[in-house]
Amino acid sequence: MLVREKKLTTTVGPKTSKKKPRPRVKIVDLAQALGLTKGTVSRALNGYPDISESTRLRVRKAAETMGYVPFSSAQSIRSGLSHALGMVLRMDSHDAYRLFVADFLHGISRAAGARGWTLTIATAVSQQDEDQTLRRLAGESKADGFILPRTLVQDHRVSTLRDAGVPFILYGRTDLDAPYSWLDVLSEDTTADAVARLAALGHTRIGFVNGEDGYMYARLRHQGYLAGLASAGLPEDAGLVRRNCVTAEQGAEATLSLLTQDVPPTAIVFAVDGAALGAYRAARDLRLEMGQDLSVIGYDGSSDGRLMTPPLSTYKVDLRLAGERLADLLIDQIGGAEPETLHEALHAEFQGAGSHGAPRLTPDELARMIRAQHQETKGEIDQ
Repeated sequence: MLVREKKLTTTVGPKTSKKKPRPRVKIVDLAQALGLTKGTVSRALNGYPDISESTRLRVRKAAETMGYVPFSSAQSIRSGLSHALGMVLRMDSHDAYRLFVADFLHGISRAAGARGWTLTIATAVSQQDEDQTLRRLAGESKADGFILPRTLVQDHRVSTLRDAGVPFILYGRTDLDAPYSWLDVLSEDTTADAVARLAALGHTRIGFVNGEDGYMYARLRHQGYLAGLASAGLPEDAGLVRRNCVTAEQGAEATLSLLTQDVPPTAIVFAVDGAALGAYRAARDLRLEMGQDLSVIGYDGSSDGRLMTPPLSTYKVDLRLAGERLADLLIDQIGGAEPETLHEALHAEFQGAGSHGAPRLTPDELARMIRAQHQETKGEIDQ
């Protein structure tokens, strides 16, 4: 291959010149471009509740297009705010937020950045460490308010921040009488919908494998399961419910426990995908065909579920949207909006796949099949 050399010309000496930097876009420039007052633009950028949502969106879009960047230090001096949102992640949880943290944080950062705010993230390894970190970040003015994910039924973080007089918003709900702001996915509706789907296919015994006790999502999803049974005209049976299952190992154990009953369920709803993945292992051990001998529906929309054979039917949450809305609502609250006015509900989207379908066997027939296969396996081991 022939390569032609290019001559390089270097210029030195006093003739060298530099491009002039672009002038910084100011609020007055935005105001003139939009035909608004400086005060309206300023209040829109800082999320004041007296500015309409349409005006706020219009101002933010123009700021992004024109390259407006606020003087953070000057804003902090004038307002006493750091213009930073805070979040503390508990790293001692079973998956350390692996399932949702990337999209979730992207959504928060994107929405915060559009309004001239930043996101401060810290980690903790215990409840005490978490409370201390929240107090420290607030006390050092590292964050003006906090997003609290994975809410507990009795959430200690609420009292910690209330005592410190720091704004916060829950990603979820909690058992709290006093007003607070929250955004949540209505997972109780999702669980009820999963039961309704399975009942419509002909399943009459539907099990439920719940997540960790103490978390509000577990309480709500159990309520949704019971509501789904009632709507389908199916009786409640405590023997069809298992708790505290969030990993594949725990899910496999719970599934085996349900299926080896005298009258097993032909379908199981899981509160989290992590546990639902364990159902595949249990079905394989019992020589059952997933989606026909046993139907399973999860919740999370995890990528791991899509890799299973057959893929896991599940409910997917738009985590990026959730993060964006949490950031906007918290900034609104810091700007003066009342917490009790900041409530927003999202819905998960069903992603049907091969792990659920009409029952091939009745519960009694499934029980006989499992017992026969167990005897066959036992005989093979004895030989």
